[in-house]
Amino acid sequence: MDLDAFEWLLSDEGQARLAQATTATVAGESELQVQSILRRTTTAERAAAVLTQVELRERAADKLGELASRLYFTRDALEQATRLRVATHRAGRMRAFGTKTMIDLGCGIGGDLIAAARAGIICAGVDAEPLRVAIAQANLDALGLPGAVKVADATTVDHTPFDIAFADPARRTGAGRTFKVDDWTPPWSWVEGLLSRDSCVKVAPGIPHSLIPDGVEAEWVSDGGEVKEAALWSGRTATADRRATVIEPAGGLITLTDEDDPGADAVGVRDVAAYLYEPDGAVIRAGLVTAVAAGVQGGLIDPRIAYVTSDRALVTPLARGYRVIEPLPYREKQLRAALRARGIGRLTIKKRGVDVSPEQLRKRLDLGGDGEATIVLTRVADEGTCLLVEPIGAAGA
Repeated sequence: MDLDAFEWLLSDEGQARLAQATTATVAGESELQVQSILRRTTTAERAAAVLTQVELRERAADKLGELASRLYFTRDALEQATRLRVATHRAGRMRAFGTKTMIDLGCGIGGDLIAAARAGIICAGVDAEPLRVAIAQANLDALGLPGAVKVADATTVDHTPFDIAFADPARRTGAGRTFKVDDWTPPWSWVEGLLSRDSCVKVAPGIPHSLIPDGVEAEWVSDGGEVKEAALWSGRTATADRRATVIEPAGGLITLTDEDDPGADAVGVRDVAAYLYEPDGAVIRAGLVTAVAAGVQGGLIDPRIAYVTSDRALVTPLARGYRVIEPLPYREKQLRAALRARGIGRLTIKKRGVDVSPEQLRKRLDLGGDGEATIVLTRVADEGTCLLVEPIGAAGA
């Protein structure tokens, strides 16, 4: 979709065709049927623009909830867009620090502008691509939110009049996703300059700790059990070195920082006890596994493995807990026999610190029983270990 096609989409005719296609899709018409309906009243190019929006709105519901049905997207911009719950958390944190104005340097289609505006922050956004700027403005307008957006090079914009600057550098090149910070757009050197003042920069969760400048807080955020992003906070918004934030299904959140971490020496390494805990990915990325160990009054099963063991059964959003039923043979042939003897047919395989493909192992085990079980494959004292476990909260756990 180009800018002309999008501007038509916003016209009365475009809106009528979009509503028509949405209604037909909801009624169960196939894409070919909807396309045929549209071609009676508009061009093939415009019909394609309408169909693309209908499709992308359906896909966007996972990230943006009910707002998705009123917003506009491009395929690549939707892929890069922040999940609404994560963006809402970030905007809330900005607001908690007294932020009244924010500029989004590279606003894309406006996902973070929407979250900030909904939090009561006065927002402005810039992006180098005219189509994305037009979509960002349309998205703000569609939700009745204030905000100004314009086409500009983020690296040349004076952001000092704003309380905080936000940026989400593009991490893709013509060859695809890049893990080299110097290949980002804008590049890492520009990010470092931005972090010299009050700012927040969204980065890849895999960012090396060694790259994070002194005095900058790195926050890893998990939603739905998956690490969605990392954000670097600088200036007065930086209150710790490392933070893990887990957004709970009901919308609440729990956060953990390096100040909660007593360190590996304090929690120590212990034999596998009655319960095993698998820390959330945000906790692991933030290097706060030992903080979780302290929280469940436990220890590590191995100094290099991110599993925690404890004698206590606790439910925490920071980790998945399992009751250890018994050890099973680690070798594949003996493990198959042990699982078959227990009538196990449906098997969940958790693993950490071992070179095992759960999908391939499950296929090789070729189980056919009626029972269901979870096993953990890991290393304890440098030895391959298999544990039969049951999630805390399951029957009998």
